[in-house]
Amino acid sequence: MLEQPTKPLTGPIETMRDDLSAERRAQVSYPPGETSFSMKRTNGFMTEPLELLLDAYERFGPIFTMRVFHHNVVFMLGPEANHFMLVSNADKFNWRDGHMRDLIPLLGDGLLTTDGTYHRIHRKMMLPTFHSERIRAATATMEDEIGKAVDRLEPDQTFDLYEWTKMVALRVAMRALFGLDPDRAQGDDLDAAHEFETALSFHAHSVPGQLARGPGTAYSRLLKARKRLDSLIYSEIDRRRQSGQRGDDILSLLLDTRDEDGDPLASEQIRNEMMTLLFAGHDTTASTITFLFYELALTPEVLDAPGVTVEMLREEVLRKYPPAWVGPRRTNQQFEFGDHVVPAGAHCQYSSWVSHHLPDVWDDPARFDPYRFTVEGMAGLRKGQYVPFGGGSRTCIGMRFGEAEIAIFIRRILARFRFELDPAYELVIRTAPTISPRKGMPMTVRSAEPAAVLANAERPEAAPARV
Repeated sequence: MLEQPTKPLTGPIETMRDDLSAERRAQVSYPPGETSFSMKRTNGFMTEPLELLLDAYERFGPIFTMRVFHHNVVFMLGPEANHFMLVSNADKFNWRDGHMRDLIPLLGDGLLTTDGTYHRIHRKMMLPTFHSERIRAATATMEDEIGKAVDRLEPDQTFDLYEWTKMVALRVAMRALFGLDPDRAQGDDLDAAHEFETALSFHAHSVPGQLARGPGTAYSRLLKARKRLDSLIYSEIDRRRQSGQRGDDILSLLLDTRDEDGDPLASEQIRNEMMTLLFAGHDTTASTITFLFYELALTPEVLDAPGVTVEMLREEVLRKYPPAWVGPRRTNQQFEFGDHVVPAGAHCQYSSWVSHHLPDVWDDPARFDPYRFTVEGMAGLRKGQYVPFGGGSRTCIGMRFGEAEIAIFIRRILARFRFELDPAYELVIRTAPTISPRKGMPMTVRSAEPAAVLANAERPEAAPARV
């Protein structure tokens, strides 16, 4: 029988004690950096990590140490670091013991929060659910939900693009991934989108806010939201088991999946994978679309630029705003990278967001420029240079699903509308657990002819040099 994941450390005191104990046991010094306690630095990492980490990269190079609240974190940035952590030396890192543990109270033991043989076997079980034919079947649902939502937009209407997109993406996830009726799921006083947002908002609180426990805290609200979401998911699992109903959705496939012993998956395991996919599959798409139309509102001439395609727009927004902006790990052994040694047991992170903004890797990285992703541009990418979906054995399993959904959003909207941004709007990015606009994204709808970009032929499909 497959050994179950170890019980995670979730209490704030025990996790802090474990982190500090690991530092004391280190057999070698941490790489140079800023290792003194600083609440200002800690708050900066929570609110403006891009600026903070780019500054540290300029001063210390691609590997450095930064003390965040109570413990040291080793950051490894840039193409070589990404390739090292994601591909060539991925076995030197664990996910579950790093800051991914913070997601376990909500997600449970799914693909994002497990390691080793357990993760490998369950990922293999999940792979058939994202084969190309499944993606093609899901696009009909995407077209239906996104098309109906776009049809409801009215010229000169002002709305919050982020909230709108998030709701549409959640409806797509419920139908295409799990076969749930979004309207029924909103009934009985349960608003699934609101509950999910409540749970995820825990990670946007300050460090003291995340450490607090007891009634009225962000953590207690997370647990209550999880309980209500669980009632929805478990009731659907039980209903399908009893009725034998199946469809072209992931839930149906998981219900019929057998483990390595030939037994059906436990309801809890199915719940964990469903919750993980809900987390990974709706807010990430919503933030990507929101940031894209923010950039297009600032640089509308891009839509008429010769040769620019929907695919190039998608790749560039994922470069500039990769939703899963940071990859927390924990080292399981001592190793060398560059001119430095990293001790075993150290928290260690790569960051796609920071790596995608390094001025010695990308030309004018703050500029939104889809021409970076022409066929020639893609061919010139270095290993590890472009990693919006991670890489190696832990590349996002739903990558193709997300790419298809993003493209449908873009085409549907640009076929009829343009979005104007309020000139007074100032973008503030929230970074926990994925990047999104902290203050939403107010936009005004304008009627328009189909954008020229829609007429441009897509380039031949080729996997980007992500890892």
